[in-house]
Amino acid sequence: MNDVPLLGKKAAQVLRGLPALGKYTLHMPNSPFETDYSLALKNLGQMGNDKLGDCTCAAIGHAIQTWTSLTSQEEVIPDDVIINLYSAVSGYVPGDPLSDQGAVATDALKYWYRNPVQGHHSLSGFANIRPGNRSSVRDAVYLFGVAYIGVQLPLTAQKGDWDVSPDSDLTGDDAPGSWGGHAIPIVQYDKDSVRFISWGKFKDASWNWLDAYMDEGYALLSKDWLNKSGRAPPGFDFETLTNDMMAIKAGA
Repeated sequence: MNDVPLLGKKAAQVLRGLPALGKYTLHMPNSPFETDYSLALKNLGQMGNDKLGDCTCAAIGHAIQTWTSLTSQEEVIPDDVIINLYSAVSGYVPGDPLSDQGAVATDALKYWYRNPVQGHHSLSGFANIRPGNRSSVRDAVYLFGVAYIGVQLPLTAQKGDWDVSPDSDLTGDDAPGSWGGHAIPIVQYDKDSVRFISWGKFKDASWNWLDAYMDEGYALLSKDWLNKSGRAPPGFDFETLTNDMMAIKAGA
């Protein structure tokens, strides 16, 4: 029996026209150096990622779960809903293991933007986070509840090693992608590390590790997060983001 967890994120594909998060947070104060949105989560689940390479969609389910745990009542998206989402964005055919080839993260996010999960968990927009930009990762978590991150995992991660020396040459088992691509939602951070959800558990990684292996990232703006106030955080340029997303939708 193979006990190695499943991955499934394909190589990052730049979404043409998607601006950086900093465009919308330019006039906002810096986010704090510690934020924890993991405390209310009780029933993480693997959301199909124990059987399929659907991590890009499992991360969406865990984002919704995080938001609802903090704003209303924790909602766990059923595995079959996540798997149907994975089928829609990747071409996976249930029952055909050869069609389980993973998915492109931006394909999953674009589909979600156009098709709310379960009809009511909608994505109002998303913005790019440049790999290595720690301040934007913090902003994404603090302001919007979660940062949707793509990483190219090294083989050392199979052993639970989620740290790396700043002067590592990142070769051999430390090489990015030597294991494969994975999508993770970050829900907590402090000055030393980040905490994310993967394979139904919380995992901690150092910032140095994230800098080394992150190959894409996105801030997610969802009504599940905004439903208490009905608006974006004060100072956030929601109107510009909405217009940008409509332009991307029209050009897709």
